[in-house]
Amino acid sequence: MTPLGLYVHWPFCARICPYCDFNVYRERGVDAELWSSALIADLEHWASRIKQRPLTSIYFGGGTPSLAPVSVIADVIAAADRLFGLDDTVEITLEANPNDADENRLREIASAGVNRLSLGVQSFDDEALHFLGRDHDAASARRAIALTQEIFKASTFDLIYGRPRQSDDDWYTELSEALAFEPAHLSLYQLTIEPGTAFAAQVANSRWTPADDDRQARHYEIAQETTNAAGLGAYEISNHARPGSESRHNLIYWRYQDYIGIGPGAHGRMTVGAARSATKALDRPDNYLRQIQEIGNGAEATETLDEEAQLIERLSMGLRLAEGIPLYADDVFYREETRAARLRQLVGDGFLSLDCGTLRATATGRPVLNRLIYELIG
Repeated sequence: MTPLGLYVHWPFCARICPYCDFNVYRERGVDAELWSSALIADLEHWASRIKQRPLTSIYFGGGTPSLAPVSVIADVIAAADRLFGLDDTVEITLEANPNDADENRLREIASAGVNRLSLGVQSFDDEALHFLGRDHDAASARRAIALTQEIFKASTFDLIYGRPRQSDDDWYTELSEALAFEPAHLSLYQLTIEPGTAFAAQVANSRWTPADDDRQARHYEIAQETTNAAGLGAYEISNHARPGSESRHNLIYWRYQDYIGIGPGAHGRMTVGAARSATKALDRPDNYLRQIQEIGNGAEATETLDEEAQLIERLSMGLRLAEGIPLYADDVFYREETRAARLRQLVGDGFLSLDCGTLRATATGRPVLNRLIYELIG
């Protein structure tokens, strides 16, 4: 049976990080009962429109879902079970900040049904954490990791590399400290300057200069070598795991499978009848809540994706995976000679491999994947 996931977006944060371009808002107090009712109503709306099958994953992202009332988390999980059923091995992940990792609260979150916690550690260096706008220090991060590993069946944490003034030795040191926790999963993200963020404004005003491409590339290679040596292979460009500990929810995205999105700004990809549909919820929390009260769902748009749009998404997501993506005999690549020629060229140049119908980015191609995708779909 094709996997089905559920993404729940909690849009509130205690503070907004300067590199973040997600749909987030400052938390100023929430009505737990109102949010439970709204999220459940939105979930009921989608349950009435798609083929019923057990959920293999639920992911509470944000924002900072560890700030959400635990009753909201528990209510959504219970509604998901009632409406769809939960797979026997369902993965239920919640993102958390280290400052929210109070032992009692973490145990309450686990009792609500969450079995995997994702910590936004970002760095073990206090100066770097201050630069990144985080509200925790390195000591809090270390305590949070230890508590998380004790309480939850599975866990992961994030680090950000390629920061200005971060040396190769600094990055080796941080990776070594991360691996000393013997994590089963680790996410390592390159710092990118996204339009509209505080960091974008700072760089535009010459307040600081991002790391150059050569240093970013070295830090990427350091991450690959160090994690591979520790047994955490890069199953996706930014994600490393021991075999069997890969994120089930994120694999749904990268394998271009079905997932429902609820909560302000949430996206979904679902098979509705014979069509592949993209969904998006209203961004602003007040608009989202108002529309649910008025018509019973928070959708801003639902779009049927044509073959071209699906190809672009399938490539953009699937080539991030080490396992690659299947190409079929009737794929658009084989019907358009221009694209077929580009594909042959990129394979011949060693950026891609095509073996037994599976297309993969090579070690040479993965660091320049965005360019490869542009070449393939342009």
